Amino acid sequence: MKKPDKDGSTRPRYMTIRDSLRTSLNQGRITPGLVLLEEPIAQVFGTSRAPVRRALELLHDEGLICRFEGRGYLATRQDAPVEPVRLTLSETSLGLDQATTAVDTRPSADRIFAQVEEAVATCIAFGHFRIYETELSEHFGVSRTIAREVLSRLRDRGLIEKNPHSNWVAGPLTARAVAEDYAIRALLEPAALKESAPYLDHDTLLAMRERLERLMAGPQAPTTSAIALIEADLHERCLEHAKNRKAAAIIRQSQLPIMVNRIFFNTLGATCQEPIFMEHKLVLDHLLHNAIDAAAASLEAHLRSAAERTKRRLKVLSVFPEPDLPRYLVRIA
Repeated sequence: MKKPDKDGSTRPRYMTIRDSLRTSLNQGRITPGLVLLEEPIAQVFGTSRAPVRRALELLHDEGLICRFEGRGYLATRQDAPVEPVRLTLSETSLGLDQATTAVDTRPSADRIFAQVEEAVATCIAFGHFRIYETELSEHFGVSRTIAREVLSRLRDRGLIEKNPHSNWVAGPLTARAVAEDYAIRALLEPAALKESAPYLDHDTLLAMRERLERLMAGPQAPTTSAIALIEADLHERCLEHAKNRKAAAIIRQSQLPIMVNRIFFNTLGATCQEPIFMEHKLVLDHLLHNAIDAAAASLEAHLRSAAERTKRRLKVLSVFPEPDLPRYLVRIA
């Protein structure tokens, strides 16, 4: 699984809040006995009350704060009783700096979607899993409604489904499923490219090719995020002007192969000589010269070659041990 970034962006929000408050408490930057309330702290961190509630519960379990007869917690260790101090809770009174409390203005579902998608994409290569809504909401400190919205988006992308018992399930990812998705994409994407190509801006295409060439020429191995960007260039942005909405929806629901390659590159790394890069460049070169039929043919050839590579990569992944997964993903025996 991907390790947390230094800014904590891939961590549950409640852990970031807990760590920030813990540091302030341990360094004595919070007035002893300060009354800690969920709503004001949530406003400071720009989040909902749920992750704050979870963070305070964990701090209480660690013995850094204690309950009292009033509402909230007191900023004191449980063996050091003090009188409650009621001050306006702010970055200053909580001993925080602006960088620590930077507000994430995205909706909660958008904020956690990529993390859940990555976890699900990883698990499906290793078996059949159930996804628990309650555990998911607690893991990220969001409501069940938000958790359900995220899972519904994943279902729309074809990554998960509901079984006859109305449980969310994912996987197992099979070679047959990969082959079927690539077959669908090989039929639909070239046609979509022909529709979209006349409306693609030349400068935009040029920027795509330059981004790809930098990746190919770079002295360091490409990152999975960089590869994801060039995949989006060809398979999303170059097709965005296609008018057949049903075909576009089916293409979006046939993205399992991309997940296999993402897991493969995360596990074994990528090189600047990956065949995908030259195949993408050929399509973009044709588009830049307004050779639309040639671009569509090159895209189809790329997808058929990628299908064979992906099936081999899936077989390689099958021999790797199952990675650490979040608690909301539970293997189905």
